[in-house]
Amino acid sequence: MASKEKVKVWARKLAVESEPGLTNAQLMLTNYDLKPVEPERRQWGPWNFVGFWVADSFNINTWMISSSMIANGLSWWQSWLCVWIGYSIAACFICLTGRIGATYHISFPVVARSSFGIWGSLWPVFNRAAMACIWYGVQAWIGGQCVTLMIRSIWTAYAELGQDGPRNSMPVSSGTNTMDFLSFFLFWAGSLPAIWFPVHKIRHLFTVKAYFVPAAAIVYFGWAIGRADGIGPIVHQPAEARGSALAWAFVSGVMSSIANFATLIVNDPDFSRFAIKPRDQLWSQLFTIPCGFAFTSFIGIIVSSSSKVIFPDQDYIWNPLTLLGMFLENASSAERFAVFIIAAAFTLAQLGTNIAANSISAGTDMTALLPRFLNIRRGGYICAAVGLAMCPWNLLKDSNSFTTYLSAYSVFLSSIAGVIISDYYFVRKGYLELKELYSASPSSPYFYWFGWSWRGYAAYIAGILPNIVGFVGAIGKPIPIGAAYVYRLNFFAGFIVASLVYWLLCKYFPIPAVSDRWFEQGEAADRAFSVAYTDGQGYDEERSSGSDHGRSGKVKEAELYAVNQKSTVHEETTVGKAY
Repeated sequence: MASKEKVKVWARKLAVESEPGLTNAQLMLTNYDLKPVEPERRQWGPWNFVGFWVADSFNINTWMISSSMIANGLSWWQSWLCVWIGYSIAACFICLTGRIGATYHISFPVVARSSFGIWGSLWPVFNRAAMACIWYGVQAWIGGQCVTLMIRSIWTAYAELGQDGPRNSMPVSSGTNTMDFLSFFLFWAGSLPAIWFPVHKIRHLFTVKAYFVPAAAIVYFGWAIGRADGIGPIVHQPAEARGSALAWAFVSGVMSSIANFATLIVNDPDFSRFAIKPRDQLWSQLFTIPCGFAFTSFIGIIVSSSSKVIFPDQDYIWNPLTLLGMFLENASSAERFAVFIIAAAFTLAQLGTNIAANSISAGTDMTALLPRFLNIRRGGYICAAVGLAMCPWNLLKDSNSFTTYLSAYSVFLSSIAGVIISDYYFVRKGYLELKELYSASPSSPYFYWFGWSWRGYAAYIAGILPNIVGFVGAIGKPIPIGAAYVYRLNFFAGFIVASLVYWLLCKYFPIPAVSDRWFEQGEAADRAFSVAYTDGQGYDEERSSGSDHGRSGKVKEAELYAVNQKSTVHEETTVGKAY
C-alpha cells in the first residue's frame, strides 16, 4: 500500500496543471496547452506572422530544394517559376488550416478531433509527432554542420578533429567523427533554452531571425556573384531538359515546393491560434510565404549555379554549406570573418526552423497524446532527447535516401489535411461545438463510434492509396512508370481524393453538428472556458451506447440565431447546449 501511495504522490507531482473536477477520460483530453488560447495570450499580429515566415523561409532545406531543380534539367528562371507557383499554392493551404486555429484558437490535435473522432485523432497526432522528432534530429545534424563552419573560420585546427584528422577519437564504425559530433552536440545543447519559452513569446526569436538571416544571405549572394565575375555567366546557363522531360521536371519542381510545406500545412493551427484576430493570419501568410520563399530560393538558385562558374571542374554544388566551406580555402582574415557571419546566420536559421516546424509541433502533439503529464515545453524537450538518441548521422551517412523518404512522407500528411479541410469548410461550414471537442461523453457529436470516425479513416486511407506505389518508388524500389507519374502529383492526389471521399461519405452517411450555411462561432473561445461536466453530462447509461449517431442533424437557421444570441438551446435540438 505504501508503494501505491508513493506512486500516487509522484503522479500528482508530475501531473501538469489542469482544471479541477475532470473525469479520468477528460484528463486524457485536455490541459492548459490544449484548451483554447485565452485573449491574454493572443499576441500574434499580422507582422508577427510576416516575421515568422520570413524567418522560416531562410533555411538550408529551402535553399537546396530550389537549387536542386536545376539538377533535374531546369534553367534558373524555370526553377524560380516553380518556386513561385508551388509556394503560392502552399500558402493557400496554410491559410485554410490556419483559419481554423485563428477562429477557434485551438491547436491541430484538437482540430483533428472534429473529423477523426475524439480518440481517433490520436493516430494523426502521433503520426505528426513521430515525424517531428525524426526531423528534429536531422535538422539539428545539419545545424551542427553550420557550427562546424563557424568554428573552422576561427580555429583552423578544428578540422583535425574530422574523419581523417589526427585528433579524431571516434572509429569509422560509429558513423561520425569527433568534429561533426561535437558540432552537432553544441547545436543541440544550444537549442535547449529556446524550447523553454512559451509559444506566444517565441515570436521574438523569429523577429531577430527575420532581420539577421536575410542580410547574411544577401552578403553570400553578392560574394558568390563577385567570385563568378558577374551574374551573366550564371543566368546564361541553359536548361538541360527537353520536351516531356522538361514538363515533368517542372511539375516535380512545383510539387517539391508544396511537399516542403506538408507538415506545416497540417499543424499551422498550432501557431495561428495565437492570432489576435482571425484575419491577422490571412493576408500576412498568403503573401509572405510565396514572396519570402521565392526570395530565398532565388538566392539559393543563383549561388548554387555560381558554383559551376567558380569551380568549373566540380559538379553543381547544391549544399550552401559545402560551397561556403570551399570559400575557406586560402581565405583572408576578412573572408574568414564573412564565413563566420554567414555560418552564424545559417545556424540561427536552422534553430528557428527546428523550433517552429519540429519542437513546437512535437510538443503540441505530445500534449494531446498524454495531456495529464505533458505540456508543450515537456514535449519539446522529449523531442530534443529523441533527436539526440536517434543518432541522425547513421540515417544520413550512406546517401540522401532517408531525407528523400522523409520528404516522400508528405503523401500521408496530405490525406490528413484533405480530411480536416473538407470537414471544416465543406461539411460543417465552419461550425464547431468547442466544448464538445474536449468531451469524452458518448453523447458528444465528435464521439462517433467509440471515439473513432470511420468516415475520416476511410477517406484518409483512400487518399494514401493512389500514392502508395509511387512512395515505394521514391525510396528506391522499381515501379511502373504510370505510378511514378501519379506520384509526381502526390500532394494533390492525396489531398483531393481524401477530401472528396470524406465529403461524399458525410453526404450519404450524415454526421452530427453541421450547419446549413457558413457559421463560425469563435466567440465561444472568448468566454470563460470550462470543460468539466457541471450539468449531469457524462457516462450515464442512457447515453453510453457508443453509437455513431450522437446528436444528429443540421443546425437550422432559428437555432443558429439562438446560439448566436447566447440563449439556451435544449439538448433535444441538433445544436445541444449553448455554452
